[in-house]
Parts: sequence; structure tokens; C-alpha cells
Amino acid sequence: MTSIKYQKDQDNIVHLILDKPESSVNLMDPQFAESLSDVVSKFTDDDFIGIIIRSAKKTFFVGGDLEMLYQTDRQNAQGLFDMTETIKRELRQLETLGKPVVACINGTALGGGWEIALATHHRIAVSSAQITLGLPEVTLGLLPGGGGITRTVRMLGLKQAMPLLLEGKQLNPTAGINIGLIDQLADHEEQMLEQAKNWIIANPEAAQPWDVKGFRLPGGTLSSPQIAQMLAIAPAMLRKKTGAALPAPEKILATMVEGSQVDFDTASRIETGYFIELVCSPVSKNMINAFWFQLNKIKSGVSRPAGIPQHTMRKIGILGAGMMGAGIAFSSAIRGISVILKDVSIEAAEKGKAYSEKRLAQRVEYGKINQQKKAQILELIQTTDRAEDLNDCQLVIEAVFEDRQLKANVTRQAEAQMPVDAVFASNTSTLPITGLAEASRQPDNFIGLHFFSPVDKMPLVEIIMGELTTAETLAKCYDFVQQIGKTPIVVNDSRGFFTSRVFATFVNEGVAMLGEGIAAASIENAAGLAGFPVGPLAVTDEVSLNLIEKIKRQTATDCIQQGIPIPTHPADIVIDQMLEMERTGKLSGAGFYDYSDKHSKKLWAGLKQHFYHQEKQLPLDMIKQRLLYIMAIESVRCLQEGVLTSIHDANIGSIFGIGYPGWTGGVLQFINYVGLQDFIDNANQLTESFGERFNPPELLIEKSNNNERF
Repeated sequence: MTSIKYQKDQDNIVHLILDKPESSVNLMDPQFAESLSDVVSKFTDDDFIGIIIRSAKKTFFVGGDLEMLYQTDRQNAQGLFDMTETIKRELRQLETLGKPVVACINGTALGGGWEIALATHHRIAVSSAQITLGLPEVTLGLLPGGGGITRTVRMLGLKQAMPLLLEGKQLNPTAGINIGLIDQLADHEEQMLEQAKNWIIANPEAAQPWDVKGFRLPGGTLSSPQIAQMLAIAPAMLRKKTGAALPAPEKILATMVEGSQVDFDTASRIETGYFIELVCSPVSKNMINAFWFQLNKIKSGVSRPAGIPQHTMRKIGILGAGMMGAGIAFSSAIRGISVILKDVSIEAAEKGKAYSEKRLAQRVEYGKINQQKKAQILELIQTTDRAEDLNDCQLVIEAVFEDRQLKANVTRQAEAQMPVDAVFASNTSTLPITGLAEASRQPDNFIGLHFFSPVDKMPLVEIIMGELTTAETLAKCYDFVQQIGKTPIVVNDSRGFFTSRVFATFVNEGVAMLGEGIAAASIENAAGLAGFPVGPLAVTDEVSLNLIEKIKRQTATDCIQQGIPIPTHPADIVIDQMLEMERTGKLSGAGFYDYSDKHSKKLWAGLKQHFYHQEKQLPLDMIKQRLLYIMAIESVRCLQEGVLTSIHDANIGSIFGIGYPGWTGGVLQFINYVGLQDFIDNANQLTESFGERFNPPELLIEKSNNNERF
């Protein structure tokens, strides 16, 4: 069975039709490599004037076979190396035949698919914003190994190629034509084929620019002052951004620079070498597992109750127009959902709606929408101070302050007006849903929807099941989260649920280390080197020390009422000291950092005076280990207690919701990466040195004894 059909039309043009059998998409796999070799070999004995490469699928070509890449290790890497070199050899032969080759791109072309298109002389795409083009391999811990780096650098030059390769930036066809990667746009496939034939006839001796004598790299070579200056600082800037935790961007940069100094074929060989090295690395395994296999599991609805019809929200209500409520309103309206945005006054509600106005104005400025579309979206948000306006909402989300009594009051006021089958959701980040549902007239329709700030930028929503929440309520909310373009994870009820509970361990561990006397700069730098987007002290300032204290008081009150011990942590003493000094966080301009304005901050010099002890300093690797381990250990406890019910929700939730480093593949995959027994041994050492909070949970020990993984 062949993945490529070879056809010749009446104009004597060969059509290579990408059509992998028994698959909805085209993949770069051994079958494709064999098919490509077969069709290219036919060119020797055939007479034709040009070649059109097109797809029989809805997409052009989605890329490499990630299952194959995931299974490749150093023992069997030779097979992947040979396949990669075979594909690259055949693509190279295509572009050096002396005949014009055109790619007709009818749908998304990513990774290996885009590399096929780059190997042609002329690229035509259907003009559709739904089509995505690019080389996103870096987001999976890989690099484009099918000629993508070698050709992109020669097409655009080192500087312009960087965001496409180092960040995996993706483009639509219009953006592609603007930077010269797409040559023509078509309104539909028939027009695209006509354009391709016309171009072939008009360009009988097409060749790639780098195969023409006198070719020079666009933008300058390494000896050019501008390029030399850029590359002198690029590695340091890259390392600052990745914390040296992500090998792929560094290997991509090395491939770009090394390949730019040699001939095309040598550059291609360099690219393959680095590609195989990354494929075999444990980091790429972690990232492929999380960002492809596990994320796709969630997107497919694996945690959604089966047998319940799909539900579409047409109108929702939001209680509280502060930062969270305003963000939820924007994220919903931009997806076409009508929103009732309620606050205690019209002025407060209008202030929340102004957030959507600001965000939409930015989209108009960037050319993503027009003024008419902006007006249509804003019309979907109705501000009010009246609970009566919630009377036809299918879902109401409260996003008020973390105060149990306040939440109970707004729940009763809203439910008195809501339809009996409507869902009520709390956006609480810490308070147990079952307790909040006590204020509800229908606790079976009560659920937690924990959004993350800023809502319109953060991809995750944590759905929390109360003890009485029904499967139908969960299904409706799962559908709503996906309707607004977010990724849902589903967890069971407890204080802090999964994300807030685990995130608190990161914050507390960093603050506790400060209390031990460790330099604040070491704590923050170690977090960055581990791959965390923000250090624990900076994020504490963002959250505000006042809020942390308020949550601690609420927890203490609840524990007293339930007759259980009040939890304590070494970080509590530091928080109390900071509050006594009126260092409350970013909002006040003074916390662990000093803030001269909202864009500028530096660690408060007083931290050294109040907390620092020279003899207490730890190596950066030990600080990194403490931050990574404490979150992983707490996640295992969540799984052991039934708060978490799946591995994929744990891993994706930790990365997308609370900033656990992506290179780990998530909190539980990190334990697999270390090895369960090694992780337990290290955790025991941390327990001896820093306290019982590092004790390995029973579930972890049990899995290790059974030679299992998470």
C-alpha cells in the first residue's frame, strides 16, 4: 500500500497525491518514506513538465509519527536515522530535478508536512484562517529534522527564522505570504490547481535560491556585524528564557548556526544528527507524552461522563466583575456566548466590561478582528446590578472574594432567579465545593469551575465535583470549558482541590527557604533554572500576602469547626513577619520585591537584613530539587486520596494551570523521569533535612514495590 499516488494530467504534469491508506491524516512514517522513494524513482524514466504535490485529506500533512518517535531510543535509533535520511534524500532529489515543483496546500501543514512544502519551488495555499503552517517541534522537545531548519534559514536568514524555529511560531497562509514562505493564495482548491499549472508552465527551469550560483544567506552571514552581534548574546538570552532546562531550543540554534556555514547537504546531515539526539532524550519523551498523548486524551473527552448528550451554552451569568469575572466574560463572549455580568453596582459591572473593550481594541489594532466584530462581541456582554437578569441563564459562575459567607449570599440571590435546570458554579480557588453547596437549593447542580488568572491567556479550567454534583452537571461544564477553548481537568473535592493545593506547596517551600536564611536571589534563580515561569517569592507578591493570610484564617476556622488540627508550615512565620512590616505584595508596591512601577521590580534589600544567614546557603540544585519534589509529592497525595482520578489530569493540570516545568511532562511524569525508587530515596533524604512534608506517600512506595509507573 502506498502513501503517495502518482498521476499525470493532460498538461503532462505529475501529481503526487498524499493519501495515507486507512488514515484520516498524512504522516511522515516508514510507509511514507518507502512511497516517496518509489515515486521519485519513476521520474528517471518519465517525461513531464512539472510536479504538483497535493493532499487527498482535509489537511495537507500533519507531521511526523509521534508514536514512532516516542518509541525510539538509542538502541533502535539507527532505523529512524536511516528513514529520516531517506526522506531528505528524496526531497532533495525533487528540488534538484530541474523541473518546477509546486505544493498545493489545502489544509494544515505542520512539522514534516511543512518541511515537504519547503522542499518545493513554489507554495500555494487556500486563503483560510483555519489553515496552520509551521514547525512546532520545539514545543515537543524536538527539532525539525526533515530539512525544516536547513531550508528556513536559507529562505529567511538566521534572524527572521528564529521565532519560527526556536519558538515554533505558527502562521496562517496570509501571514505566510507576508514573510515570503507562501507565494500565492487561492480562494479554493480548483483555483489553487489552476495557479499551480500556470506557474509550472511559466517557470520550466525552476530551482531553489540556494542552488543558484552566487546565493547569499538573507540578512547576512556570521561575519556580518549585525548577525555577529545578535549571535553573541542569543545563547545567553535563550538560556535565560529556558533556564537551561529545555535542550531543544539550544540544539535548534546550534543547527541553525552550524548549518549556515556549510553547504546544503552537510547542513542537512548536521540537522539529522541533532534531531536523533533530541528524539532519544528523556525530555522529549516527557513532552510528547504530555503535550500530545495526554492532552489529546483530555480533548477527546476521556474525563467526560459517557452517554450524556453534548450541551451548548447560549447564555451565562457571572457574579462579580473583578479581574476573574471580567476575564471569564471576555473568554465567553469572544466565543459567541451571551453574558450577564453582574456586580453590586452598574459602575462596577461596566468597569469589568471595560476589560473586554481593552482586549478587543488590541485585537483590532493587530488586525485580528475589525470594528464591526468588536462591536458584536461587546453587545454580547450585558452589565447589571439586578439578580433578576439571570432568569434565563443556563450557567451562572460566581467569581466573588474568597469569603464563605459572601459566596453563600450570592448563591442564594442568584438561584432564586435562575431556571431550575441551570448550573451554578463557583470559581473558588481553595474553599471545598461540598461546603459551598450547602447554600444551594440544588446541590446536584452545584460545581466548581476554577479558572486561572489572567483568564483569557491561561488555557486550563479545573472542574471540581462536589459530593452531590451529578454526572449531567459535570458533562455540561466539561462541554462549556471546551466551548470557550479551554482545557478541562476533572478533580474531586477537597480544600484547595488539586491545583491550588499543589501550587501552595511551591509558594510555601520558597518562602520557607527564605525563612531558613537562604538568599532570596538564589531561591528565585533556582526556580527559573528548574523551568518555573515565576519564582515563588515573586508569585507570592502577585497573589498578595494579605490573601494568603486570609485563606490561612479561613482554613483555621474551618478546621476548628470540624474538630481537626490546624495545618502549620514554616512559611507561616515569614508571612506574618512580612505583614507586620506592611510588605503585602505587588498591589501595594512592597512585598518580597520593591515595585517602582507595574513593569519594574527588584528584590527588597531588607530581605537580607531580616532573613539571610550566610551559613544556611544551599546549592542551586538542592533548591531546584526541593521545589520540584514538594509539588510532585503533594500530587501523589492528591491521587492517593482520590482528589485526582487520572494521571493525565495531574500532568496537564500541573503544567497548564500552575506552571510546573513543561520539560518534566508534569508532576507525576517527573517521578517517572527520575525513577520511582530514586525519587523515594531522594525524598527520604529531603525529609531528614527539611521536614516531614517530604515524606514519600504510601501510593508512591506501593507503586515502586510493584515495579509500576505513573
